[in-house]
Amino acid sequence: MTGTLVLAGTPIGDLADAPPRLGAELLAADVVAAEDTRRLRRLAQGLGVRVAGRVVSYFEGNEAARTPELAEELAQGARVLLVTDAGMPSVSDPGYRLVAAAVAGGARVTVVPGPSAVLTALAVSGLPVDRFCFEGFLPRKAGERAARLAEAADERRTLVYFEAPHRLAASLSAMADVFGPDRRAAVCRELTKTYEEVRRGPLADLAAWADEGVRGEITVVVEGAAPAAAPADPAALARLVAEREAAGQHRKEAIAEVARAAGVPKREVFDAVVAARTADRT
Repeated sequence: MTGTLVLAGTPIGDLADAPPRLGAELLAADVVAAEDTRRLRRLAQGLGVRVAGRVVSYFEGNEAARTPELAEELAQGARVLLVTDAGMPSVSDPGYRLVAAAVAGGARVTVVPGPSAVLTALAVSGLPVDRFCFEGFLPRKAGERAARLAEAADERRTLVYFEAPHRLAASLSAMADVFGPDRRAAVCRELTKTYEEVRRGPLADLAAWADEGVRGEITVVVEGAAPAAAPADPAALARLVAEREAAGQHRKEAIAEVARAAGVPKREVFDAVVAARTADRT
């Protein structure tokens, strides 16, 4: 007989957001694996329920070592409930290893849906949410952080990041450098809590704001990259320059205006003009 692994979402701030089924699962579980056992006790007390089963800690430091123990409980038919400090297990929190082990062992895996900082931040960001990708926490070291951001520079989907408050200014500044200072973003702080705040604006402005110091749990939502412009037609560029010259404009000024309007380097327009004149002479 194999048991059941239950992944339960927990409130990201407001206790009233706890899923109605959470209390019942806390009562029914044979084993409750919690990222922080003290927070689990406070959660249960706030919900007015008693944790009936055995409580064990399951956090980043012991996740690899404790997974086989919990997998064995599942193999013996136990109902194991996994909760983290806030939000959904496995989403930038402990859980993936245990889910993989449960699936490999043939145990049933089910979910008690609940709050998620990722989806909550997306919903209030004001940015497109039809397609998005979750990037978790950025690396702490500046070079590694820049490299990770460079990988996402051309990503068209909306990007979601978690960040620690003391690293927020540096991360937003790095995003402005890699994605561009005008890329739109939203910094969501203390979602569903008393001091909830959502700051929206260009990355450069948000970086300057965060440099003054920010507190609380942070989720950053960043607009995806704009579609790449279609390659400019050299013949069309040369024709536009010729029209301006015919109207009396100096060639240098005409090239600069066409380049600005087409969103291409002036050198590209100049080369197109030279190629067109060469073709006319042959």
